[in-house]
Amino acid sequence: MFRTRYIGLLAIVMVLGLLMQACAPPAPAPAEQPAETAPAEQPAEEEVVTIEYWQYFFEPRVDAMNELIRQFEEQNPGIKVVQNADIPYAEFRDKIAASVPAGVGPDVVTLFYGWLPAWVDAGYLVPLPEDEFSPDWIESSFTPLVKAAKFQGKYWAIPTAVRTLALFWNKDLFAEAGLDPEKPPQTLDEFVDYARKLTKYDDAGNIVIEGYAPEMPGQAHHWFREVLVRQFGGQPFDETNHKVMWNGPEGCQAFKWLLAFETEYKTGSNDLYDGATQAFLQGKEALHIDGSFRLGTIAKNAPDLNFGVAPLPVGPDGTRATFGSYWTHGITKKAAADPKRMEAAIKFLKFITSPEAGRLWVKTVGELPAQLEAAQDEELLSDPKLGAFAQQLPYAHATFFVDESKQRQALIDAFDAARLTGQDPCEALNEAAAIVQELYDEFWAKH
Repeated sequence: MFRTRYIGLLAIVMVLGLLMQACAPPAPAPAEQPAETAPAEQPAEEEVVTIEYWQYFFEPRVDAMNELIRQFEEQNPGIKVVQNADIPYAEFRDKIAASVPAGVGPDVVTLFYGWLPAWVDAGYLVPLPEDEFSPDWIESSFTPLVKAAKFQGKYWAIPTAVRTLALFWNKDLFAEAGLDPEKPPQTLDEFVDYARKLTKYDDAGNIVIEGYAPEMPGQAHHWFREVLVRQFGGQPFDETNHKVMWNGPEGCQAFKWLLAFETEYKTGSNDLYDGATQAFLQGKEALHIDGSFRLGTIAKNAPDLNFGVAPLPVGPDGTRATFGSYWTHGITKKAAADPKRMEAAIKFLKFITSPEAGRLWVKTVGELPAQLEAAQDEELLSDPKLGAFAQQLPYAHATFFVDESKQRQALIDAFDAARLTGQDPCEALNEAAAIVQELYDEFWAKH
């Protein structure tokens, strides 16, 4: 009975299956396959090359570079630039020294031009490829100051901007002291006279307003070496940059003149107000010697400061001089080790040293364009602030440094020895010159 029913059900299922197969659409014939099936090619995405750019932290410079990087990446979508600008100035050289030999760190780096010989000797930089940056093009397109970046017959870096020193003065403090706020001192003698008249003391004899405070860790060592020494009749170095001469009789007179603001006239000290630069920004210093880069700091951190800028005071015989310097950009051996990164680094370096970059830089940072095309702009020369810096470019002097940090420190130590311990100024200056001369002797012995 059970077996009969099972056979019947099975027959019904088989009939239904045949009916469904008959009603179903015919299956497509299998496509012929090649003997070997290759995977389909995917469209290749453009390879993005990433390079690193390093500079020390100085907010206006960081802002300017961020904008240049944005523009560059927009025009070069196959290149990404990572900016590392979080390094304090005091740590910058050590960070580079640790990173580059290890094959990490920057591909394009900014450095003070005075560091170039030391960086070249250490093997951190590679010379700029002459097919991309010919010496003739550099020397015809950039300010003559750029020649300080030529070493051993090769250019190792070029700048976006340069800077000179000028006189800053606080117009409000001039007015309070009964001086014409639109007439800064024109000569060194007037500078002394104004500084003394502008200094204010409290009842205990403490300085509350500085007439002028020498800032040797800042720009005063440059002012002494390249400007005051010349204005007192001396020369900072011989023509070959082998012999230190800023400690001669004229240099000693210039050093005493600078020292007297703190030791004799008592018009100010860099020990007050967290340094002379901060004192000026806070409205506590009336006269200040600084570089054009300071304009960016004032615009950002002291926008209400009522100040003017003028060329540096002339010397006793009318001699005009200023110190010219710059931070410049070089390509590291890390970039040179990889052809694609090297190509990207070259493109980026060309972009950030173009006249357009120089014009952007001067507006954001306050430094002068290094490119002659941008620096000779009439609007720049007539600018009430920047004009004083640009007008001095024809007689600006850039020191040939073999070790800028040690040379600066030698003068700081000499100044401190004279002002703090009472050491004879000329003796302190001679000791500093001996230290620096040894640096030059060691350097030239290797070159």
